[in-house]
Amino acid sequence: MNQNLTAPQQPINVEQTFGFKTNFQVCAFESTSEAVPVIDPDYQFDPDVTLAILAGFCANRRTLIQGLHGTGKSSHIEQVAARLNWPCMRINLDGQISRLDLIGKESIVLEQGHQVTKFQEGLLLQCLQKPVALVLDEYDAGRPDVMFVIQQLLEQNGQYTSLEQGKVMTPHRNFRLFATCNTLGLGDSYGMYSGTHVLNQSQLDRWTVIATLNYLSAQHEVSIVLAKAPYLNNPRGRRLARQMVATAQLTRSGFEAGDISILMSPRTVITWAQNIDLLGDIASAFRLSFLNRCDGEERALISEYYQRCFDGSPEATLPIQQELA
Repeated sequence: MNQNLTAPQQPINVEQTFGFKTNFQVCAFESTSEAVPVIDPDYQFDPDVTLAILAGFCANRRTLIQGLHGTGKSSHIEQVAARLNWPCMRINLDGQISRLDLIGKESIVLEQGHQVTKFQEGLLLQCLQKPVALVLDEYDAGRPDVMFVIQQLLEQNGQYTSLEQGKVMTPHRNFRLFATCNTLGLGDSYGMYSGTHVLNQSQLDRWTVIATLNYLSAQHEVSIVLAKAPYLNNPRGRRLARQMVATAQLTRSGFEAGDISILMSPRTVITWAQNIDLLGDIASAFRLSFLNRCDGEERALISEYYQRCFDGSPEATLPIQQELA
């Protein structure tokens, strides 16, 4: 990796970049690389979560971000990394990721025309030796053998003992470890996250910073929708975006009250807006983006939420041209 990327040395104005002040200095790498995420200029930062992520980057805190789906947990870390020019890699800990994928294994390779057996390092060991922010997505879905591999890195010194190579590996001084999860390791109380597990509380205790990312305010969510669907950026389009976000918030209130078992995430609202542009019809886009995935017995109540905000049934069509004319 390029030598000028081995240490962050360029101080940044946190208030100007993220919208709030910190008690510690935040530095960025002076130049970017292909491993640095692309900046989303319209991204809306949550101050508390951003502060936790900055602590992870600047003070090498092991940072865990918990929240419901669609809140932007992983993208929050990536967008902070993008502004710090910090290389970033995401690994999704689904059921297919094994210990060998992270640590590595013996493989037969060709060297000078001869087949030899050589240890090939896995993704975790590769990242460990570089100035990389490693993001473990779906942390609460990881297999037990994978979780115990990660536990070594959560210790204060963060060293990893590679039994396969017979050596102790010290992480690069600018290696950073983050994780995201839906359930905070206490099990799936919502019944929405199939495949998640109850986490070992001893391991959970080793995460030194834990933050919860909730859905943004209605005003911020509308801003995101308008940024992702710029065709709505006019007086009537903004009114439509507010109606869409209001519908989503009703589903979230209904979910919290136990009236329905599914909710609209900001990601779903953005998809709805983009499908309106494609289909030219608000109600049809709502059905295809969200309503059709709902339980049959709950559709009547969700249709009622829609009616409250749009004064019409999603079973009827409402052309976008009529709404924005």
